[in-house]
Amino acid sequence: MADAVLLVEDDTRLAEMVASYLGGNGFTVTSVETGEDALAARDQDTFKAIILDIGLPGIDGLEVCRRIKAQWATPIIMLTAKGDPMDRIIGLEIGADDYLPKPFEPRELLARLRAIMRRGQTAEQTADAPLLFGRLHIDPGAMIANVDGRTCNLTSYQFQLLLVLARTPGRVLSRDALMDALRGEALEAFDRSIDVHISRIRSEIEDDPKQPRRIVTVRGAGYLFARIQDGGEPQSGAL
Repeated sequence: MADAVLLVEDDTRLAEMVASYLGGNGFTVTSVETGEDALAARDQDTFKAIILDIGLPGIDGLEVCRRIKAQWATPIIMLTAKGDPMDRIIGLEIGADDYLPKPFEPRELLARLRAIMRRGQTAEQTADAPLLFGRLHIDPGAMIANVDGRTCNLTSYQFQLLLVLARTPGRVLSRDALMDALRGEALEAFDRSIDVHISRIRSEIEDDPKQPRRIVTVRGAGYLFARIQDGGEPQSGAL
């Protein structure tokens, strides 16, 4: 069965060329021209990889990448304007797996696409592996977190929120980014704020919820899952 790829490119001629080349090399390509259409397509289908142009009308490629990576681990290749290193740097910082400056050889795109898909398959194999943070153990497969063997009393939404934070230790996530990552549970998020859920998680995993050390509030920015040693201060680089 052919692997499905989402191509997001507003240059019709380039999009047709890429879709034809990849189609001849065993891929099924869905092509869209805008960031809005890309997000809608990703919601409706499962793609093995995404080829994403930065310079899109409406929502640009960087914002599309940020929103997709907040919720899914789908590998993304960013297509960037030649000689614009800042876009490439920003793209990689927000989660893009690779980039390719225009103009490019279709064979190079194919090679990079196959490479990020191989890496993505390896990541999928470890996605359900338990996360260990000293006394805190998080089991994604069983949807259970425990501290010193005591099971934490968390709703499925709160567990997923903890998991999103724990999978990006040392990185600040805004409330909007957390909402994007938990979009499948968005109805509950509207009922009660992210802050209330964070407070509940802290009551279960922190020694002193009023002075949290694991899930840290970064004023004006969001929340950070701190790299700490049990019984010690947050490690260098955590904040």
